Amino acid sequence: MTKIVLITGTSTGLGVATAVQAAQAGHTVYATMRNTQKRDTLDAAAQAAGVSLNVLQLDVQDAASVNAAVDAVINEQGRIDVLINNAGMGYVRSLEQAEEADIQKILDINYTGVARCIKAVMPHMRKARAGHVINISSVGGLVGQPFNEIYCGAKFAVEGLTEAMASYITPAFGIHFTAIEPGGITSEFANTVLEQVEQTGGMLEDEYLPILQKYISGSQSRQETGIYQTADEVAEVVMKVMGSEKPPVRTRTSQWSEDFSNLKTGLDPDGLKQQSRVAEQFLE
Repeated sequence: MTKIVLITGTSTGLGVATAVQAAQAGHTVYATMRNTQKRDTLDAAAQAAGVSLNVLQLDVQDAASVNAAVDAVINEQGRIDVLINNAGMGYVRSLEQAEEADIQKILDINYTGVARCIKAVMPHMRKARAGHVINISSVGGLVGQPFNEIYCGAKFAVEGLTEAMASYITPAFGIHFTAIEPGGITSEFANTVLEQVEQTGGMLEDEYLPILQKYISGSQSRQETGIYQTADEVAEVVMKVMGSEKPPVRTRTSQWSEDFSNLKTGLDPDGLKQQSRVAEQFLE
């Protein structure tokens, strides 16, 4: 069945891969981004794949922009079958070092923006008694990671939102909710995080510096050793979930992300085993 698919954050990385794969599968895709002048990567990928996409402006931080994009799709197609909340922004900085404005921005893009988009499509999906909301979360929404406390906090919130809505909206209205939980993705997203560190003051000369250097070194090592997935590999998981008649509420995208999420399994009551095992993953 051909589905009407609305995807946020399609100017780079996973958003591009997901939009192209959905179009290749025969779906009608509305690929959205905050600034449509940055569509060159998406257009090139679509052309290389021989598919066509509908590109719309949608800024997840602006409710009017979100509503306008949803209304445009409804006016053209009469329905939205799948919403893929992919837009996101990484942030590597300790809470102590973070500026208030940065904290608010990360929460707004990664969590509140997701809620805005779901809120906009819900009346239409509820009326149709059908639909699927797919939220691109992260293993960081399950297990806290060094220097990612603000980002992880937002992704933990996405997990809670997904799970809570699935608990009653799915049985009542037939609308499914899924959180996709990748580990690292080798894409512009990782590069953007490192650029963000530089743009917000770089690696500060303080007591956090040696720990941050270990974290960044480990991150780069995981990219080089192939632990991180490509955007296409993660998009394949999104497509599999989208095609499922009974999609899961949450799913990991690789064996590494599965193993990593299991750090929360069988913990001692005070969580000290988890604390040491996460440190082993990222700081040694």
